[in-house]
Amino acid sequence: MKSTSDSRFAPAKRAGQSSLLRQQGYFSVATITRQLLDALPGILFVLNGQRQIVYVNRALLKLVEMDDESACLGLRPGEVFGCSHASEMPGGCGTSEACSTCGAVLATLSGLAGQRDMRECRLTRCRNERFEARDLQVVATPLEHAGEPFVILAVADVSHEKRRQALERIFFHDILNLMGSVRGFAELLQNYEMDNQKEIYRLVQEASDQVIDEIEAQRMLLAAETGTLQLQPELIEVEPFLSRLAEIYLYHQAAEGRSLAVAPGGCPRSVLLNTDRVLLGRILGNMIKNALEASAVGGGVTLGCRQQDDQLEMSVHNAGAMPRSVQLQIFKRHFSTKGESRGLGTYSMRLLSDYLGGEISFVSDAGTGTVFRLRLPVLMGAGGE
Repeated sequence: MKSTSDSRFAPAKRAGQSSLLRQQGYFSVATITRQLLDALPGILFVLNGQRQIVYVNRALLKLVEMDDESACLGLRPGEVFGCSHASEMPGGCGTSEACSTCGAVLATLSGLAGQRDMRECRLTRCRNERFEARDLQVVATPLEHAGEPFVILAVADVSHEKRRQALERIFFHDILNLMGSVRGFAELLQNYEMDNQKEIYRLVQEASDQVIDEIEAQRMLLAAETGTLQLQPELIEVEPFLSRLAEIYLYHQAAEGRSLAVAPGGCPRSVLLNTDRVLLGRILGNMIKNALEASAVGGGVTLGCRQQDDQLEMSVHNAGAMPRSVQLQIFKRHFSTKGESRGLGTYSMRLLSDYLGGEISFVSDAGTGTVFRLRLPVLMGAGGE
């Protein structure tokens, strides 16, 4: 797969220092323009024709904890924000394959082409040794000065708004529907004598469990994002743990008409993990649900497990393949192919795996299907077969 720099999507070429200093002078402290831009509460850049920063306002410096704007001169936005893709290619921000889906890059290129553009940017970065995500709204406005093209890039952090929308969807739609089912079953039990009361009791319990599970998932995700999540490690024997997960999700609504099983002989005996059972179950559970939803009726999902040196790799496979454009954004917060205000499942997998000291990855192609993998350190080696 070629990089975007190879396809000239976002040229990697940069302006030299003398050009940067000249362009920076257009927005010097002495100008009224500079004073007006610094007075704005929102984040604002001015980029030159090579997408390099020639001006940042005080709001941006405060956000990235910089005192001197000269440290930003010549950089590109993703490099200042610490975007996880900014260092993937020698050309820097805007030149990796993942940058082809970046709203900030696309808006900037529109601005340089003379068109005002507004897009959303899902930024991921590593901060304080933790995976962190931000949802940004980016507005690019073209500017020409002294015969040179520039782009004014205004950035707003809409992460809280996106979180509110997600919670509204969960609590006003998903949970409300589940509680509606519980109320309907309760009315049946109260008003009618039926032969299948035990089955209705079971359905009430399942719906109630789903409500509690959804609320607990949101509580856990919020704690992980704010850095307050407390781990509760315990020894886990992997083989029965995976078998139990398969039994649980076989009755999930997404599993209807589909098979789910642990690969025969796929898990070494006596392998122990010292990890948080709830978090591990949440990560693998999201993998399983996504795989089931991506499988056609009549298809199947397989759980696998193998040991490599001091690492244990647990995997979830289904026969479907994801388009490349989806693969490039799969761990972005609120990115989803399932509709608005969704997309927390794969994002939470990445976030929670960091808490466990693990590494999550995937491969997807039409020939072999899609496999998500979670690698964790093994406490004790495998026993005999």
